Amino acid sequence: MKPWNVEICDVTLRDGEQTPGVSFSCAEKTDIARMLDQVGVEVIEAGFPSVSANEKLCVKTIANLGLDARICCLARAKESDLNDAIDADVDMVSIFIATSDLHMRIKFKNKTKDQVLDSTLPLIDYAHDHGLSVRFAAEDASRTDPVFLKEVYRRASEHKTDLLSFADTTGCLTPLEMYRVMSDLVASVDRPLCAHCHNDMGCAVANTITAAEAGAFQLHTTVNGIGERAGNAALEEVLIALRMSGGVDRYDLSHITALSRVVELYSGIALPRNKPVVGELAFSHESGIHIAAILEDPHSYENFPPELVGGERRFILGKHTGKKALEHVVAAMGCELSEPQICRVLENVKKHSEEKCTITPEVLKKMIRKVKEEKPA
Repeated sequence: MKPWNVEICDVTLRDGEQTPGVSFSCAEKTDIARMLDQVGVEVIEAGFPSVSANEKLCVKTIANLGLDARICCLARAKESDLNDAIDADVDMVSIFIATSDLHMRIKFKNKTKDQVLDSTLPLIDYAHDHGLSVRFAAEDASRTDPVFLKEVYRRASEHKTDLLSFADTTGCLTPLEMYRVMSDLVASVDRPLCAHCHNDMGCAVANTITAAEAGAFQLHTTVNGIGERAGNAALEEVLIALRMSGGVDRYDLSHITALSRVVELYSGIALPRNKPVVGELAFSHESGIHIAAILEDPHSYENFPPELVGGERRFILGKHTGKKALEHVVAAMGCELSEPQICRVLENVKKHSEEKCTITPEVLKKMIRKVKEEKPA
């Protein structure tokens, strides 16, 4: 299979930081940026310089780290915002405007669509004249009239924008809808397209991967899927899907779990235990049927090995545990039990689990000691 032609723009430091209650320090942003660079992310959106003087300083600091990734920032369609981006030494600026009827009515009140475009599009030239690459982004593109959206993209292309971005701002699309829309746009425009997906209906990752299948080039992600409201497409899930289904193997996924933990710590947004790829339970198994097969061949119940993403396989003891799994765990602890003793411990494990008691290593050791102390019947 020919690998998909894609690149990643991670927006954790900008859109991810817009998660309510989240604010990264400059040192934290720098740590995250370095780790994203280790993974091999091609573009890092470092922030929104016009937010504050400190934000601009943070963006500039990241831009001058000497990373392999290109550094991007966000800008409204205002010359003052572009001047802030220029001052921040970024490689690329993402200029965004609202394009849906709803957003244009709210934000541009007394202006016609042509007036909005006439005042906005020359800013692409301004950014180019100051040495920046430009991504021209249509905000609320998924609820924009398709005919007008193509007109916006066509006119932006006339100003030689480097990229055109499609934002599913409210996360309203399903994957099939995304495939139809993106396929049509890819066939209609002459610039690479970007997919920026929000997760309001839980479809952000699926929509991002579907957009890639349909020909989108730049995929926008955040670590752990943090972001406004329900968040954005999760970097770790998009990258593993690209590896397993898109034939894209150039990213160093071994750093993904460590990166996830750092963002969890810095953001204060705790991960669900069963979070795909990086969650505590992502490679944890309890079912006896599953564990018995995994001991023969891990691929039987794991689509990809935990080592690929810097994770670790764990066998959890509980009511669904089988004898082979228990034997494996007991042996790994350096203990030896007879067949009757294994059966007795297994019986106790199931009983305790059904009483909603967690079988920690300490609990298991107590069970083993108790069984060893029992006199044979």
